[in-house]
Amino acid sequence: MRKIKLYIATSIDGFIAKSDGSVGWLDTIPHPENEDYGYFDFYKSIDTTLMGNATYQQILTFDVPFPYSDKKNYVFSRTHSADNEDVSFVSENIGEFIQKLKTQKGSDIWLIGGGNLNAFFLQNNLIDEMIISVMPVVLGSGIPLFGASAKDVEIQFVLKETISFESGVVQLVYEKKE
Repeated sequence: MRKIKLYIATSIDGFIAKSDGSVGWLDTIPHPENEDYGYFDFYKSIDTTLMGNATYQQILTFDVPFPYSDKKNYVFSRTHSADNEDVSFVSENIGEFIQKLKTQKGSDIWLIGGGNLNAFFLQNNLIDEMIISVMPVVLGSGIPLFGASAKDVEIQFVLKETISFESGVVQLVYEKKE
């Protein structure tokens, strides 16, 4: 069965974006010798992405073409939007949709975010693996990794790997405890 993998960067204080959704602060993190923090290998391992509508709208503001056009992309939205060449919008029951998606043939699935979608997946025990890159910056406020709705959740994960980079980035790889 396919796995849902949360691959994401966060500040030391647990924020994935500033309050306005911007992620430009990630551009301030050094990339010595073009270090990609494992992104290339991770990206090759997936064939599907999942993201919330706010995250999708933020991606559209980047001054580049849609970056995941070679993957099947799903955007979760409370309102019905028309699919386009890059994404399919999902407004149906997320849990049921994910259960069907995980049983289909294919590679693993990247949960891109944002915070509220991450919280939903966590609360419903839908995250199989987390690859969290902790960036050496404190934002003070912003969008939390698991949104404000992730309350009273206790799901055990096992630390599988820790990678420290010269830039100060620390990557933590967790798998859901069975």
